[in-house]
Amino acid sequence: MFSRKISKVLKTLKSPRIIISLITLLVLVAIIYLSRHELLRAWELLGTANVGLLALLLPAQIIVYYAGGEMIFSYLRDRKLIKHVSRLEQVRIALELNLVNHIFPSGGVSGISYTTWRMSKLGVSSARSTFAQLLRYVTGFLSMLAMMIVAVVFLAVDGRINRYIVASSFLVVVVVLSLTFAIIYMFSSRHRMHKAARRIARGLNAITKCVTFGMQRQLVQAEQMDTFFSDMHDDFSELMQDKRLIVKPFLWGIVYASFDILMFMLAFWSLGASVNPAVLLIGYIAAGFAGIIIFTPGGAGVYETIMILFLSMTGTPPDIAIAGIILTRVILLMGTIVLGYIFYQHALIKYGKPHRDS
Repeated sequence: MFSRKISKVLKTLKSPRIIISLITLLVLVAIIYLSRHELLRAWELLGTANVGLLALLLPAQIIVYYAGGEMIFSYLRDRKLIKHVSRLEQVRIALELNLVNHIFPSGGVSGISYTTWRMSKLGVSSARSTFAQLLRYVTGFLSMLAMMIVAVVFLAVDGRINRYIVASSFLVVVVVLSLTFAIIYMFSSRHRMHKAARRIARGLNAITKCVTFGMQRQLVQAEQMDTFFSDMHDDFSELMQDKRLIVKPFLWGIVYASFDILMFMLAFWSLGASVNPAVLLIGYIAAGFAGIIIFTPGGAGVYETIMILFLSMTGTPPDIAIAGIILTRVILLMGTIVLGYIFYQHALIKYGKPHRDS
């Protein structure tokens, strides 16, 4: 009996989610220890925050969530795939999506899978729902790229800005453009899509086998992935025939990023501090990339560290940078839970929990 319990505990500790959570905890402990003096000063600053300005974060957050949903739904609406779905239902799904992305450690994968499952209950196929979300990320990156080019030009002219910030900005621009062209290159050929589908299936299965220590050998089947990518290729072909379908998600992406950055600005203003919006934008984009790569809830720990680092390199006092970033992220997380949890639970009660196959 005792050995069976130990075996069960060891299997639990081998779980990828447990491993990720432990790594995240260690990172957070290290950050807190190294920044303990600045954190104490930041805590003192939080007590002096202007409550009136902080209250403006709530409407800004609602606009951010709505814009994020519209980056997906405006495309599906123009494709006449969700004419039967009310705007209120679309807003609810957007709030649920933000909750899943911020709560579950998956680098955004949980949000994609959840929205795909949620939209399937409304008659939208998995391939089309996933393509709409992929379009959201691509147009979101392009909209931030457009804003970033303006920010980089501003920083290049401003001789007071650290040259490493300018160099890293150009690097982010190159990365975004490279990823965008790579996606377009892959989707523009059915043959390349088939090859990519099989390679991705093999890669996902290899990663699954590795992180589960052989307990699970296969996550997806190559044939299923092939069919899935074929459907997405059809959507891409239709998109290329009518490029106006990209315009609305792109514009909503600008709204999304603008109000997301405005939330950070409001937090700093409430502390009586002012930061360079161009630097804040660059740090925001770099942290956003980290949030996708790092498999922690909302990029927790790494996201804040990158933004604080960018601000500190441009002359913002570390205690001010820590206080402003953490204050915004805490309010963002609280708003996410309050606004999304009820709708998320209602969806689970109505449709049941998502099955692994779906």
